Amino acid sequence: MSLIILTTSINAPIQRCFDLSRSIDLHMHSTSKTKEKAIAGVTAGLIGSNESVIWRAKHLGVYQQLTVAITAFDNPNSFTDTMVKGIFKSMQHEHRFESKGNTTIMTDHLHFKAPLGILGTLAEKLFLTDYMKCFLLERNQMIKTVAESETWRKYLPS
Repeated sequence: MSLIILTTSINAPIQRCFDLSRSIDLHMHSTSKTKEKAIAGVTAGLIGSNESVIWRAKHLGVYQQLTVAITAFDNPNSFTDTMVKGIFKSMQHEHRFESKGNTTIMTDHLHFKAPLGILGTLAEKLFLTDYMKCFLLERNQMIKTVAESETWRKYLPS
């Protein structure tokens, strides 16, 4: 099993960062490279406790579907999405938020295990962990950019 931990400092209130991180619309915008689209479940707005979404995206040249459910929810401190169905053997993404004055520290803990036994473990080591890390870094940069500008108003209800 692989673990990726990323920390992003955002000059915005914790509630804004928490909500942007669970915005389906911002997620689709931030993952436009992989043509990620919510096709069932919560397909727009903010995903919340005990809700799920089915994503369709092109990763590593192959279209895939991934169903994730929000399995833990502590507004505005953390939430966890867990893969219910998809290509990974397992995947869980913990989103944590901490307020430090006018700054929010957003920390991602992504745990995942590739399928296919030893071949999957080898793929994790050779390229999959780096691929997933780059994917999250791009997404986090988008959240930071939107949260620190007036663009956040486009994604969050007033």
